[in-house]
Amino acid sequence: MATKGLIIINTGKGKGKTTAALGLMFRALGHGFKVCVIQFIKGSWKYGELETAKCFEDNLEFHVMGKGFTWKSENIEEDKKAAQEAWEFSKQKIQSNEYRLIILDEITYAMNYGFLDEQEVIKTLKSRPDELHVVLTGRDASKDLIEAGDMVTEMAEIKHPYKQGVEAQPGVEF
Repeated sequence: MATKGLIIINTGKGKGKTTAALGLMFRALGHGFKVCVIQFIKGSWKYGELETAKCFEDNLEFHVMGKGFTWKSENIEEDKKAAQEAWEFSKQKIQSNEYRLIILDEITYAMNYGFLDEQEVIKTLKSRPDELHVVLTGRDASKDLIEAGDMVTEMAEIKHPYKQGVEAQPGVEF
């Protein structure tokens, strides 16, 4: 059976896009694959994933490159610069041929805000090493991005505790 690196997209308005990507990360690590996670939006919060990543430091790189939640930004130009720097870093990692899985967490927001050129992102993804799987997460994946993907999953919110006044909780949302 032939194997091929896949472009995997987790999109939609429901929760679980990053969580599903991190599940793939653990699966890949379980097979001894080298993994790189690059987060485009998440900023200085203390995430459980960051603590867990320390347990896998031989095969896992975790890079938080965003400035926090962009829609609450006080300096959109700084956010744009951070997204562009994260993308340049991502391109280097994609072309390095060091990894079997790279996760570009919340990259769709950077494209939707116009911080990144979506066609450049797609072109880079299509020219990646043959065995490399790349996961992109975030809401509102465009038609072109979806077309470029090999596996696309849309998360749909059915019910969320936030609507009943329950705030984000450690171990569930972060």
